[in-house]
Amino acid sequence: MEYSYTGDAHERLLESYEDDGDPFPTGPAMDFPTVEHRRAEMGYLRRLFFPRCWNAPALLEEAAAIRELLSELGRLYAGGIGPYTGTDPTGTVDTVLEQLPALRVALKKDVEAAYKGDPAAKSYVEVIRSYPGIQAVMMQRVAHVLYEAGEPEYARELTEYAKTVTGIDVHPGAEIGDYFFIDHGTGVVVGETATIGDWVRLYQDVTLGALHFEEQENDEQMLQKEYERHPDIGDHVVIGAGTKVLGALTVGNHASIGANSWVTEDVPPNTSVFVSDHPEQERKSNE
Repeated sequence: MEYSYTGDAHERLLESYEDDGDPFPTGPAMDFPTVEHRRAEMGYLRRLFFPRCWNAPALLEEAAAIRELLSELGRLYAGGIGPYTGTDPTGTVDTVLEQLPALRVALKKDVEAAYKGDPAAKSYVEVIRSYPGIQAVMMQRVAHVLYEAGEPEYARELTEYAKTVTGIDVHPGAEIGDYFFIDHGTGVVVGETATIGDWVRLYQDVTLGALHFEEQENDEQMLQKEYERHPDIGDHVVIGAGTKVLGALTVGNHASIGANSWVTEDVPPNTSVFVSDHPEQERKSNE
């Protein structure tokens, strides 16, 4: 499908590259091994958001090169949206691409949160290139714009692809604040109506899911859609590995939920939740 980007996001992205400062890379693009994708959208986004880390030196020098890449990405988006709507998707594509400079600001905050929140992280470049949580959230933040623009089906395609790459399932409808970090990430699930505040950290196998489902009136085989059924997570919350937070509940600011917890009721602010009685372990010699 034909598409040519005509806005000014390319100029704003170029300015944002020039404004990068340490500990983000600030020199010319580095020469890393090429990473191919079955869906090209992820590759385009990586280069547009972090060109120094994904072998895109031309983007650091010319706004025209950024505009051309935006047009290529826009054609992919237009081709993905068009079959669902049967109408001209240009307006929606423009809306998404116009948001990329702001999304880049949000992703830089996510990188900062990952670096500060993981003692094993050695550099921002390592976080950008290696951490699956960054890749999943990158795709989700863009998909969320599509979702809000009335294109949930194509948005879901993008986050489902990110899940195949990262093992992290974040629905495009979820609303995510700043400085979000998913550590390790394998098995993390975040539902459609979940909201997440600032400086939230999730570990592997965490679920922000639904506790039960409502049936559509007069059709017991049809589950109701478009109602709140997932948690609202406040600011500065840490949720440990294996924890399930289920239902339309609230976890308050500065709460800490320990590993393998099962949470189905509101958690007040400044509260720690943990499993108090761990199973007893027995040991015997195998000799």
